[in-house]
Parts: sequence; C-alpha cells; structure tokens
Amino acid sequence: MLSSFCNAQSQTNIFDFWTDLFRPLPHNNNEGFVPDYTPKDKEEFDFIVVGAGSSGCVLANRLTEISKWKVLLIEAGGNENFFSDIPIFAPFMSITPMNWDYSSEPEERACRNLRGNVCYLPRGKVLGGSSVLNFLIYQRGHPDDYNDWARMGNDGWNYTEILPYFKKSENVRIKELKNSHYHGTGGYLDIDYAPFSSPLEESFRKAGEELGYEWNDPNGEEVIGFSKPQATIRDGRRCSSAKAFLEPVRFRKNLKVSKFSTVRRILIDPDTKTAAGVEFMKRNKRRRVYAKKEVILASGTIGSAQLLMLSGIGPAEHLRDVGIEPLYDAPVGYNLQDHVTFSGNAFIVNTTGLCVNDMLAASPTSAAAYLAGQGPLTIPGGAAGLAFARTQYANDLSEGRPDVELVMGAGSLAGDFLGIIRSLLGVTDQFYRKVYGSLPLLDRQRTFSMNPVLIRPQSYGRLSLRSANFEDHPKIHPNYFDHPDDLLVLREGVQKVVNTSFFQKYGTRLNDVPFPGCEDIPFDSDKYWECAIMQTSITLDHQVGTCKMGPDSDRTAVVSPRLTVYGIRKLRIADASIIPRIPASHTHAPVVMIAEKAADMIKEDWGMPIS
Repeated sequence: MLSSFCNAQSQTNIFDFWTDLFRPLPHNNNEGFVPDYTPKDKEEFDFIVVGAGSSGCVLANRLTEISKWKVLLIEAGGNENFFSDIPIFAPFMSITPMNWDYSSEPEERACRNLRGNVCYLPRGKVLGGSSVLNFLIYQRGHPDDYNDWARMGNDGWNYTEILPYFKKSENVRIKELKNSHYHGTGGYLDIDYAPFSSPLEESFRKAGEELGYEWNDPNGEEVIGFSKPQATIRDGRRCSSAKAFLEPVRFRKNLKVSKFSTVRRILIDPDTKTAAGVEFMKRNKRRRVYAKKEVILASGTIGSAQLLMLSGIGPAEHLRDVGIEPLYDAPVGYNLQDHVTFSGNAFIVNTTGLCVNDMLAASPTSAAAYLAGQGPLTIPGGAAGLAFARTQYANDLSEGRPDVELVMGAGSLAGDFLGIIRSLLGVTDQFYRKVYGSLPLLDRQRTFSMNPVLIRPQSYGRLSLRSANFEDHPKIHPNYFDHPDDLLVLREGVQKVVNTSFFQKYGTRLNDVPFPGCEDIPFDSDKYWECAIMQTSITLDHQVGTCKMGPDSDRTAVVSPRLTVYGIRKLRIADASIIPRIPASHTHAPVVMIAEKAADMIKEDWGMPIS
C-alpha cells in the first residue's frame, strides 16, 4: 500500500484523505481572504506590483499607506485555506495547485536518485506566495552577510542600515526576546515558537552544550549555537505574508488585488526604454494595465527573471536564440544560488512517543490539540531544532560566521507512511522500499532526522528560457556541488550531533541500509557520504540572485542598489532575485526586509514621507 502514494492519482487520494480528516476544523473565512478585482483593459494605476508573495504583500501594504497612490497587486494564484494554515503540513503544500511545480534540469552532482533525476523546486502560486509553502522558519543570517552586500558596492545595505527593516516588520511574541535590541514588536508579521515542544528538544539542547554550543537566539548577537526554531506562527497557525500584510489592509480603497491573473510580459516602450505596464491573462482573456509611476516585480528568483527575459531584457544572444528581440542586454538569470540539504538520514530511537510521523499527525488526538492551538501539528514544517556551526572549511570566514546548519526533524523520511514527504522530495517508491522497507514498522515510527544544510555555497547556477512562451517553465540549472568544498562541508555536517551521549540515552542509531548507487562503498566512510549526498540532496527552496543587485560599475548586476532595473526606466525589482550573495539564513526574513526597504526607497524617490 505504501508504494501507491507517490503517483499523481495517489497524491489526489492523499489530499482527499487529509481534507476529510480535518474538514470539521473551524476556519475563519475572513482570515487571509482578499476581495478579487478584475481591472478593465487599459486601466491605469500609479504602481503595479507583480506577485503577491513574501515581498509583494509587503509592498502593497506599505505603498498604499500613501492614500493618493492607487496600487494594483497581481497574483497568479488564489487564497490560502485551512489546510495551508497547519504548520507541520508544509511539505504537503508542494503537491497542491498552490505550487508553480518547477523542477531543475538533470543535475550532475545532485538529485541523482530522485524521480526523473531532477531536483524539485517548489514556489508559491497563491496569495502569500512561498510564505504559504515554506517551513515557516524565521532566521536572518549573520550581520556580515549583509555587510558583504555593502562591500560589493551596494550602498545602504549594510547590517546597521537594514536591521531597522527587519525589526519594522516583526511582532515578536517570544517573551524573552521582546526587549531585545535585535527584535521588534508591533509589526505585522508574528514571530513565535511553536506551542508544541518535541520530547527530543531537551536532548538537542544538551547535545549542543556537550559540543560547546550555547542555546541562543540565532537572530541576535551570536548566530552560532543551538535553538528552538523561531517561526512565522500566530496562535499555532501559519502567519503568511498575506495574513500578516495583506489581510489587515484588504479594504483600503487605493488597493486592488487581481487574483488568478498571470502576467505574460512587461509593456516597454522600445524607443524610450520605459516600462509602461503589464500584459496578463485572467479567465482566458488578455488584459493590459498601465502604471503611471512604476512597475515593480515581486515574482521571485524564478518568476522575475523569466518575466524580464520574456520582455526583452536579458542576455541578447540567448534571447535571440529563443525568438525574442532584445530591448536591453543584461545578465539576467546568472548568479543563481541556493541552499542544499541532505534529507535522507533516519535515526532510530528505542523509545515510543519521542518522534512524530504522519500517522500521529493524522490522529484525532492531534486534530483536537490543533483546535486549541497546541499539539504536534504546530511544529513548523516538522523542524524541532536548529543549530548553526562551523566546519573545518570555514577558515576564510570571520569568527562567528557559520557555514553549516543542522535541522532536527521531529520525524524522518522513514516514517513517511503516506508518501507526502516522498512526493515533495521526489524520492521514488523503489528508493523508499530499499532503504527503509526492511525496518520493522515500529522502528520506522520511532525515527527522527538530522539534516545538514549548506548555508554558504560557493557554487553558482543559471536560469534561462526554454522558449518565448510563458507557459513553458524556464530551464533551471542550480549546479549544486560545482565547487568541491560544498560537498565536503555538507559531508562534515551529516553526523555532527547524534553521537553525543544525550542522544545515546535513547539508544540512537543511524539506519545503516546503504543508499542505492552507494552499496559498494564502505558505509559511514567519507566516500559513502559523498555518494549518498549526491544521490538525494535537495533544495531548501532558497533560490536567490538571478537579477543581481550591484553598482553601475558591476557588469554582472541587473538592478541598482535602489533596485531599479539598469537600462529601463520606471521598472524596479524587490524580491529574492536581487540578492547578490546568499545569506546564511532561511530567505523569507531577508525577502520581507528587502520589501520593507524597497517601499521606503520608492516613497523617497517619489518625494513622499517614509514611515
């Protein structure tokens, strides 16, 4: 029965199963609800924001603070639902219509044993964007990550200058952090711990102490250390960008939101190189709308780069190859960076009740607890602990800057009885049966994971067009592990914690069935882990950089430090695509910060007071 859950029909069965189970849960129909507006053809606005994701919702909120500005927010998806609210169900969101369903081209050194030999790249197609699909972790990175941006010539982007924008959006609800210099209260975005604490949390804390690490705030003075994940949670439920920033202002008269509207291209005057508006499809009808002041792209690392190129802004030779006449030759699509993680390990304990598998999550007891804002369903994406550390390969980094993250999962792939995590990762039934099928059912229920994350990659990829048709997803080459040190860093992180005595009190042991393709290599050797990592490593969904920010002297830059697109007037980008160097962070927090700062820059550039 287990093997049947990974095909498309079975994914529908999974959806029906969970929906029927949780249908009785009450849901506030006004929460996240935003009225739909269909613009008239050729209607004019002051600003058009393309994409209602982590960034676009912030921009729509902040720009409509100026009451005389009329703002149109365009989103290809629709509203969230009660199901997307449940934090532990984050992996399931990627096999719903809320996902754009991108995947990479076949990778030479990663995702070798996944379905189709490609890496799945989930991106949100819903109000709230990828903040509805992500694992809810709120983590910003190290201050020097942003000082690096400034050292690259991006004036205004050092840590001292951007910290107020992190704090501006925050409504931190963690008691011990409310008076911290590094956190804000009273913002739109709720930051909290999950109400539920995994029984493994205390062992994780003590394991860190045994290794010499403090239990700390990774968004505070010291990033390196162990912690319980801070998450975008409100009363045990997901607090997406749509809930945080869009819902409170959804009835502002100067804000219009057009849902189920897919932008096909930016309308640009070829003589003046000025963005005039956008063309989009809604209900199979083409419409054009115009911006008197600016068009602002907030479609993310994949979407914004694709739109620029479809509109004639990109590498000239490449555009001609796919049949697009270039308007402006720009290095769009290069500088693609991502965080990659190894998620195939499973650690077995000898005690029942420590770990969370999907059958426990589906139990009536868990559903009843969730109704009260409690229980294991509130764990953000299943992540019960975070640690940031340095490996021996971090010598070129200043002291205190980590190069690896460890995410302790309350469960593991071995306990994925219904196939939801397999569907997200692209793990085949054959792989699952071979690696975990010989484990007794009880052992599979008593497993957790410890996933190392490469948070300072040195490998770069590229995004390019497949054709001139927007319906054709772009070609995405993440190029994972192109730099050899990236593989070595991830290898060192694989078993960094679980051999401590505090985990051994539960008789913790690693599932030692070798991964397919690595059977002939001695298990637990360096070469074995390098092989295993290349077989099943996946994205952490942190793609950045395809519309790089840089000074006008930087020939690899697409946008200026003011986020205006070089060579094109009245066009700006404010999302993860502008990030010049990926921070050692989960990227939702930096993207919200970018949008907050962008909104103030727009107000300044148009002579308006900033809030």
